[in-house]
Amino acid sequence: MRFNWSGQNVLLRETMPERVRAMEQMLELTEEDAVTPELLDSQVQKAQEQLLQLRRQQEQIEKQKRELEELSRRQEELERGRAEMTDKLTRSLVVLEREAYETQKKLEQLRATRESFGQHLEILEGIDPKGWNSSDLHRELSRALSTVDDARAEFSQQRSRLQAITTQDSEDVLPEAAPEMARAGGDRSFGQWVLIGFALTLPLISVGLVGLLVFWWMAKG
Repeated sequence: MRFNWSGQNVLLRETMPERVRAMEQMLELTEEDAVTPELLDSQVQKAQEQLLQLRRQQEQIEKQKRELEELSRRQEELERGRAEMTDKLTRSLVVLEREAYETQKKLEQLRATRESFGQHLEILEGIDPKGWNSSDLHRELSRALSTVDDARAEFSQQRSRLQAITTQDSEDVLPEAAPEMARAGGDRSFGQWVLIGFALTLPLISVGLVGLLVFWWMAKG
């Protein structure tokens, strides 16, 4: 809806000439009227009153015109602002809906991972080699190693999923799932490997020495 003040301008254009003609007719003197100072003063006073009235009407019409122009300007400002904010809010809602969906998926994945890690941790903490029966040592050890492998496989799988949904700027990074023994072995020095080799061959050396002593004793006898 737009305000139209053109009718006011037409009214002004139609009213002003009529007022002027009325004033001219009022100032016209007939031949029968005697021109006296009193009559002239009266006519001048009436003309001044008419001019004052016309000025007031003109000021009122101009005031109404300014008000209508201001209303029209504010209405256009309203339409532009409403269209702008409607577009921005609509697009923002789409983005927020997508972010909320992705966040919900991340939260569900984090909850599932936390539950899985908690279960595997509880099982691993329940392994007690000291309580194993010596007759079932091989079976218990195999079962425990299988449990560790299952935990490692689950950890690797969940870690890959978490890396896929977490941001690249995240400072909290899960550790690698590689076996600790393999990683620790790569950090050993040459001297440590010599000691390990000596410890592994010590039983063979002992058996060899015992065999030599037995052979020497039998040969002497």
